[in-house]
Amino acid sequence: MASLDLEAKRNADNWLNSSIDQSTKNIIRDMMENNIEEFNESFYRSLEFGTGGLRGIMGVGTNRMNQYTVAMATQGFANYIIQNNPSKEIKVAVSFDNRNRSNEFAHIVAKVFAANGFKVYLFKELRPTPVLSFAVREFGCDAGVMLTASHNPKEYNGYKAYWNDGGQLVSPHDTLVIDEVNKIIDYAQVKIDEKQENIIIVDNSFDKIYLDKVLELTLSPEAIKRHKDIKIVYTPLHGTGLTLVPKALEMYGFTNVNIVKEQAILDGNFPTCKSPNPEEKSALELGIKLAKELDASILLATDPDADRVGISVKDSKGEFVLLNGNQTATVLTYYILKKWKELGKFKGNEFIIKTIVTSELIKNVAESFDVKSYDVLTGFKFIADKILELEGKEKYICGGEESYGFSIGDFVRDKDAVSACCLIAEVCAWAAEEGKTFYDILIDIYLEYGLFKEDLLSLTMKGKSGAEEIASMMTNFRNNPPKELVGLKVVGIKDYKTKKSFDLIENKVEDIDLPSSNVLQFFLEDGSKVTVRPSGTEPKIKFYFGVFNKLSSREEFESLYKESDQKIQSIISELGLKQ
Repeated sequence: MASLDLEAKRNADNWLNSSIDQSTKNIIRDMMENNIEEFNESFYRSLEFGTGGLRGIMGVGTNRMNQYTVAMATQGFANYIIQNNPSKEIKVAVSFDNRNRSNEFAHIVAKVFAANGFKVYLFKELRPTPVLSFAVREFGCDAGVMLTASHNPKEYNGYKAYWNDGGQLVSPHDTLVIDEVNKIIDYAQVKIDEKQENIIIVDNSFDKIYLDKVLELTLSPEAIKRHKDIKIVYTPLHGTGLTLVPKALEMYGFTNVNIVKEQAILDGNFPTCKSPNPEEKSALELGIKLAKELDASILLATDPDADRVGISVKDSKGEFVLLNGNQTATVLTYYILKKWKELGKFKGNEFIIKTIVTSELIKNVAESFDVKSYDVLTGFKFIADKILELEGKEKYICGGEESYGFSIGDFVRDKDAVSACCLIAEVCAWAAEEGKTFYDILIDIYLEYGLFKEDLLSLTMKGKSGAEEIASMMTNFRNNPPKELVGLKVVGIKDYKTKKSFDLIENKVEDIDLPSSNVLQFFLEDGSKVTVRPSGTEPKIKFYFGVFNKLSSREEFESLYKESDQKIQSIISELGLKQ
């Protein structure tokens, strides 16, 4: 039988002697007596406010998402906002997704901010994360909070913190906010009351302001008119995308949008999918089934807070296949830049952004249009930060990451599946002008730039021993980097921890102008890339593979694609990794 963890007992005693409600105290005592393992897990530490905010399992305890941990985190965030705005009226925006308790938590956040004297723009109904990012800027807010746990399982909820640019917190704000949150050790430190006069309810009239900006992104309105009836299947995976994606597609002019009814029920239990993650095929099975029945052109799937989109399209054999985030981002970037060139929109100061683990193909596409491509660290908040850095100097066009995030234009400073869905559908209409499909456009790109095949291997190593093993692996790769992989020389190494880039052909060392991060990259002589990166939020070490092969003809694609897979498997084997 498990014994009470002493730290858990101390944390629980603090709660039992505080002003929390009696029913919660009763639950704590019951856990201590009847479920020691759950008690220890719930109280052995405080739920960590990380660089992106909170995320955790819902329940009673210091290590759980509940009304008290949410309120305490918000008070810490509020204290930091006040420090940065000492003599002005402070405004914040708060929204939430469909997860269980998200609405309740959003109202708690609003009450804490209101009690601190802030003007709070609180969304009346659930809305996608990109709408919250847009609202921060539209209302001239100093900060924002989105209650969501993205694509995590139903047991989770979370809290994304935004700054006044509409982007998630980055340095120095992220760590300084953490410091303030960590100072709130007792619920008695939290200011919370109704103060309804400080809370402004944002109703659905705000949708049009946002959707009008999304509509401005269209580049082929005539193609849409001619192919408005292309068959689109859409699933919101029980989430917030249902509130705006169908409306946005309708505004664009698409008339044959078919929603997966079983997944159009707003439900935080996600009854039709184990995990509401558009990266996972199992979550898209109902959508693919409907797409096959209707002989649709494309399936669009958004995660619960509608910031990421996954798609399935018909291949050359008419079979529905899933595209990964690199492929979708590449096609969108290619399409947008091609249309900008045709429409004479380039002024010579444009740029796109990708993360360092995202396909190099996107960079190659941008350079072919004489558009700058900037690399940033993993996480869309770094894309937002780069946009802010270059604001007023250069023109941001679009940006993407391998984990299914994409944004077009700078009115939203986070990934935006609503606008991405519209542009993906528009690409289908544009391709149809030439009797092609979205998949055909992808193959066209591979023929022009070469076939880039990406994959991810994620190794879970739990506990203290796991953390030590991950650290040991990184040290080994850093001190003994591979000299050759699959018969190809390693010609370049980037060490983002030391911020040094090594050109092994020219024997040159250059500085990397990015924040320090424990990431290593190895570049092969044929343009392939391997990235090694410990996860910042999970007990995992991740290996990102991007291999290159020259594609000579459409007929060669399938065999070369399989060959690329084998190339990745060989690299995994040579690196000594166990799957």
